[in-house]
Amino acid sequence: MHSPLNDEWGLCVTIQHLHPPGQIEPECLVARCSIRRFSIEEVPLAHADEVSTFVMQKRRDEHLTGRWLLAKVLHQLGHDPSLLSVERTQHRAPYLAYIHGVWKNTPLPSISVGHSDGWAYVAVVEHGWRIGVDAEASERGIQANAFDMMAKGEELARLNAHPDCAIEMWVSKEAVQKALGLGMHLNPREIEIPIGVEKSYFSIGKSKIQLIKWIHHEAQIALALTPGSLSVATAEDRLLDATKVAMSKGDWDVGCNTARNNV
Repeated sequence: MHSPLNDEWGLCVTIQHLHPPGQIEPECLVARCSIRRFSIEEVPLAHADEVSTFVMQKRRDEHLTGRWLLAKVLHQLGHDPSLLSVERTQHRAPYLAYIHGVWKNTPLPSISVGHSDGWAYVAVVEHGWRIGVDAEASERGIQANAFDMMAKGEELARLNAHPDCAIEMWVSKEAVQKALGLGMHLNPREIEIPIGVEKSYFSIGKSKIQLIKWIHHEAQIALALTPGSLSVATAEDRLLDATKVAMSKGDWDVGCNTARNNV
């Protein structure tokens, strides 16, 4: 389904809602739009300090388009992007948080953002799940001398025998890395992917992974889902925890300027 959206700045951008094959639980929303040039003022979920680190205009355009698309998808799902911020874990995994001053603890969905071949991709799933999306041009090749950087053992042997499956394998591993919130901190050689299978289930450590792969027009897309959520404490969480500790230790005095002394 294609949805031409006119935003508040009068821009018309077509958002494609992507539909993974088969029945997926939990329900998630996957969308893409073509990369275009935005100013940072047009993108409510962009951080100026992060955008300023991009040297190449191409990288800046990809980032801002992805954040713009994420805001549109969240709005469609009933969330107000102006109350939200995209933060990052120590492994650079993105997650949603309420901006400072918004004292809400309503659970927020998990997100994944990617960019490839002139497109920005966004995937969103309900709280309690983690999600990862990745895509590449389906006709893109990967040099055989790079295969041993992404696979080992029997999987490497299968890849050498079927090099045309390299892109399918690569986007699948990237989607899993994103869903687990680890990125390249999880060695792709440690992720074994069933090739030529549309939907598969497997485990990595204690994490149960659901992986869906499909081709949309020119793009090979992979979507990974796993139960759980990123455990990240907000500033409000830390303040509440500190308050509870102070109260439990009896250090909580009621008053503005003085503490009582009983004589």
